[in-house]
Amino acid sequence: MACIFCDIISLKKPAIFHHKESDFVVFENNLNWFPVQLLLTPTTHMTQSDLWSSDKLIKKMANHANEIGKIKCPDGYRILSNFGDHGMQSQQHAHIHVIGGKELGLYVDRKK
Repeated sequence: MACIFCDIISLKKPAIFHHKESDFVVFENNLNWFPVQLLLTPTTHMTQSDLWSSDKLIKKMANHANEIGKIKCPDGYRILSNFGDHGMQSQQHAHIHVIGGKELGLYVDRKK
C-alpha cells in the first residue's frame, strides 16, 4: 500500500520537518491553506483510531501540538484530526493538524 506520509517519514519524498522523534515527526503540510499548517504524524503507519486509542503516543503528540501551536501561532491556533470520508480524512496514516497564522473563522457554514 502506497502511503505519502510513510514516504515522507522515510525521506523518500521531500518535506520541511519542524521536529523529529523516534515515535512521531512534525512537518509542513504542502496544501498551504493557512499560513501555519503542520502535520504531526506517528513514524509507524497506523489508523486515526489507533492513534487516538494509544494513551502514551496521543498524549505526547497532543502536548507537542499545543507547544508548537503556541510558538508558531501566538494569536491562536486550532488542533484537529479528521476521521473517515465524512470527516474529510484524505490520508489513511494517522495525523494531527495544527493550523493558524490568521483568523480561522467558524467551524461550520452557518448560512445553511
